[in-house]
Parts: sequence; structure tokens; C-alpha cells
Amino acid sequence: PALFMENARKGSIVSRANSIGSTSASSVPNTDDEDSDYHQEPYKESYKDRRRRAHTQAEQKRRDAIKKGYDDLQAIVPTCEQQDFSIGSQKLSKAIVLQKTIDYIQFLHKEKKKQEEEVSTLRKDVMALQIMKVNYEQIVKAHQDNPNEGKDQVSDEVKFNVFQGIMDSLFQSFNASISVTSFQELSACVFSWIEEHCKPQTLRDIVIGVLHQLKSQLY
Repeated sequence: PALFMENARKGSIVSRANSIGSTSASSVPNTDDEDSDYHQEPYKESYKDRRRRAHTQAEQKRRDAIKKGYDDLQAIVPTCEQQDFSIGSQKLSKAIVLQKTIDYIQFLHKEKKKQEEEVSTLRKDVMALQIMKVNYEQIVKAHQDNPNEGKDQVSDEVKFNVFQGIMDSLFQSFNASISVTSFQELSACVFSWIEEHCKPQTLRDIVIGVLHQLKSQLY
């Protein structure tokens, strides 16, 4: 009995110790569980921050596009590639790039106008040559149809009469069209008279008229 009571007493002590240990353990905070459950909430970007970030990105894209545009201009415009000794080895500023681009575009416009004028002049020359070609073909055909015509030599007097008739006809139109108030007005009138009264077709009609008139006088 004494042994039984001793064992019972020890069992009661162990039981109380376990009870106290479990109670104290339950009262102590469980740091491991809290560390596993605790997490920091993600940063929520505000509407103002999103707008600021979008504006910054848009501004950067705009700056990049402008920079690319200036770089393309420097690569395209020949005068931008030429060394400017007043600037030296420094990079061309945007203002200089723009000015050189404007100057080059104006130069191209002048060249285009000059080429258009040259093309117009060449077209007139081609038209005159075509008229001369037709006239020569008619002369050759007339000579083939009448081989005996024209064998007689034309005198210098006849040549002079033909020349005089042509010049008289031209002088009449020249005198009626030209004003001599000032040299500037004279120059303008001369060019206007040449374009109007010295066309190949007009000269052809004058020559034909003079030749017909001279032929009627001779025969």
C-alpha cells in the first residue's frame, strides 16, 4: 500500500506538471504561426501615380520621336553632313538642323522650277524642229515632183527682197508691240514680242507670204 500511494503521488505530480506546462504553453504567443500567417499587403498604385507614370512614358516617347526626326534630317539633308567650321566638331543644334533643312528645301524648289523651265524650252525646240522637218519634207517632195524647177540661180537682189520682206513684216509687229519708255519695259516687251510673234509657225507663215508675193511679182 505504501508503494501504491507513492506511485499515485508521483503520478499526480507529473499530471499537474503536464497540466501547468500545457497551460503556460497555451498562454505564450505562437511566434512561428504568426510569422507564417503575417504578410505585408502589396503597394497599391494610386490613380495619380498611374497618371504621372503614363505621362512620363508619353513624354519620353515624344522626346525619342523628336530626336529620331532630327537624326533623320541630319542623315537626309546633305548640307547637315558637311562640316561647319564655325561650329567645329560640336554637334549641330536643332535650330541649325532646321535652318539647313529649310535652306535645302528652298534650293530644291528653285532647282525644280529651273528644270521645269528647261523642259518647257526643250519642248518648244522639239516642236520647232518638227515643223522644220515637215517643211523640209515638203520642199524635198516639191523638188521631186518638179525636178526642173529651181535650176535657175536666184540673184542676190531676189534674196535681198525676200529678206527685206521678212524683216519688214517682223518690224511692223515689233514696232506695234514694243514700248521704249524705260529699259526695263523695253526688255519685258522684247521677250513678250519674241514669244508672241517669233513662233516657228508664225515665221513660217511670214516666209510663205513673202515668197508668194515675190513669186507673183517675178512671174
